[in-house]
Amino acid sequence: MARKIQLESFKIVGISVGTTNENGKASTDLGNLWQKFYSENISSKILNKADNDLYSLYTDYELDYTAGYTAILGHKVSSLDNIPEGLTGHEITGGSYLVFEAKGEKPMAVINTWKEIWDKDKELNRLYSTDFEVYGDKSQDDLNSVVDIYIAMK
Repeated sequence: MARKIQLESFKIVGISVGTTNENGKASTDLGNLWQKFYSENISSKILNKADNDLYSLYTDYELDYTAGYTAILGHKVSSLDNIPEGLTGHEITGGSYLVFEAKGEKPMAVINTWKEIWDKDKELNRLYSTDFEVYGDKSQDDLNSVVDIYIAMK
């Protein structure tokens, strides 16, 4: 089960795409976003990185997980000053978050954890501001990864 935490606000810089979970569009769009991140070595273009963890954000929700939103793939940074051309910056608002652990083979463990979150959507009292996944050291083993998923709460 998830644990509840309080987070301080922080900043992310990376690449973004507008998408929706309808008709499998997000699967294609997010796959392309990850491909671009690695093929164009986006990580090397991000200035003022706070660490090497990779963040996958979901923000600018039109309604909830069933409608459009923006996905951003990038790194935590110390400043949103001097964002390189082609990249985008976003500040994650501090507050109350539920943290779910996706354990197992990537990407299925993450996908299955999101399905569990969506199944509980009504009872979770989600804020739909910014939700995100953190790919840190524990996520590197593709068969036995651990990815933390943060859900903003009201």
